[in-house]
Amino acid sequence: MNTCIFDLDGTLLPMPDQELFLNTYFKALATKFVPHGLDPKKLINAVWIGTKAMIENDGTMTNEQRFWTVFSSVMGEEARQMEPLFDEFYKKEFHQARSTTITHPYAKECIHLLKRKGYTIALATNPLFPKVATYTRLNWAGLEPEDFDWITTYENSSFCKPNLDYYREVIRNIGKNAEECIMIGNDVKEDMCAAGLGMDTYLLKDCLICPEETDISNYQQGNFDELLSFLTDLPEIAGSR
Repeated sequence: MNTCIFDLDGTLLPMPDQELFLNTYFKALATKFVPHGLDPKKLINAVWIGTKAMIENDGTMTNEQRFWTVFSSVMGEEARQMEPLFDEFYKKEFHQARSTTITHPYAKECIHLLKRKGYTIALATNPLFPKVATYTRLNWAGLEPEDFDWITTYENSSFCKPNLDYYREVIRNIGKNAEECIMIGNDVKEDMCAAGLGMDTYLLKDCLICPEETDISNYQQGNFDELLSFLTDLPEIAGSR
């Protein structure tokens, strides 16, 4: 194993209350677009419909293309002119949602430890957001895009979790086989499914998302302290950078 793949929300960026994050995010988004004559309820509904379309994407186009095709079918073709406003939102007003997340010191420590050991590191956050929004959330986690060899965003991805084709796309882009990788995340359904390709997995339990009555006893698992210990015990990669 020479590659560590991390989830972001709830993993490197602890998110104790996902619903609060979404409510804060959508409130800020609606406030941003009201002065531009958009009905807040229609806007949020269109974003949800576009998000559902990305989750169901079949690889025939990028998630970005899928979102804007569906979003504009709901809001009208003129909605395509709003993309610069969305980018501006994610650079500015989106920061209001930071208060619903936690910057955990071990996130940066884990990543920098693995870099010193020579591991390839990918960020496999569900690619429902544009690059600018993903990089903003990385900043909240105390990390930089340069810390990773690959970061999934809606611009460079054509599938979403828990579709295994999403993970196939990730490892193809980093030039790895599944057996070389470990997927580290907090969501049993969306992250641990990577085991279906032959990846190792580690379930981070600080912000655990797990369907009721799901047996998680077979997963390597622990809190952030235990994850850091697990990563510390990993061997260095020969010829590490």
